[in-house]
Amino acid sequence: MGFLDNSGDIILDVVLTDEGRRRLANGDYKIVKFALGDDEINYALYDTTATSYNADLEILQTPVLEAFTNNISSMNSKLATYSNNDLLHLTVFKLNETQDANKSHTLGTFVVAVDGNTEDNNDANTPSTAIGITTGGALRQGVIFGQSRDSKKSVRIDTGLATNQISPASLSQYPQALKETQFLIQMDDRLGFLVSADGKKEANKDYTDGDGYAVYTVSSNDLNFVMPNSDTSVNAGSQVIQGPRGPTLNFSIASKPSLQQNTYLFNLLGSTGTMQGGSSPSGRAVHFIDSIIKVTGMNTGYSIDIPVRYVKLQ
Repeated sequence: MGFLDNSGDIILDVVLTDEGRRRLANGDYKIVKFALGDDEINYALYDTTATSYNADLEILQTPVLEAFTNNISSMNSKLATYSNNDLLHLTVFKLNETQDANKSHTLGTFVVAVDGNTEDNNDANTPSTAIGITTGGALRQGVIFGQSRDSKKSVRIDTGLATNQISPASLSQYPQALKETQFLIQMDDRLGFLVSADGKKEANKDYTDGDGYAVYTVSSNDLNFVMPNSDTSVNAGSQVIQGPRGPTLNFSIASKPSLQQNTYLFNLLGSTGTMQGGSSPSGRAVHFIDSIIKVTGMNTGYSIDIPVRYVKLQ
């Protein structure tokens, strides 16, 4: 991957994505739509004091990335077109960490304890120096039990209009076209898989792309993952969206047997260290792999990256 010189004209730089190559191999490849993005653009470079026509020249000549096939890395900032020119606010996604069950670890990531020993030393009633439980038996903040799936910890993403200019109760001012009804979730298929917040329901995987990322699609029809947000109070302590609120996405993460049973992938993809942070036992030696779960709205194209750390006690 490299940059293209954008000081002149770039006609077209195109490659097929993993999905495009898959469809080409299946004989059903046909271009029916395309997306535009501005991942490389730094709008802070715009010269607001310039009086000439080239005030945005620094932006127009920003080097652009060569086309590449990695789906999880490309097109993070898609451009969208709306026919309604009166829109002042668009849908955003925000992590909701107001409840203990949805808080990330003090490391700034969601920690997945990949096996029973890392979760609670395989015995929740025994004083433990494991990652997921305190000596008193309390569950630690931001630690998801990847094997047993019974920590009741999950990732919550709220959607809606992030403005205090419109009351959350003014649902009529939230156009249906701006609401999300489906979410695309991408995660490394070698490390974990998607489950409901209570750990009981496994999401149906659409496919695994050529980069090893599993792709899931969940919709508002599946209440195991997507729930309506009916809270319309203005100063609700459990809410992170100030204006009208759309559906809430809530999910947890289960660890793959390959992480539970051995350290091969930890040695290949990860590192070793000690767990740090106020909600972890001090000095516990662990293997860990840092990863990202990407959530994209199928309607608006808005996306958010969720940092995840898979952890296994040494």
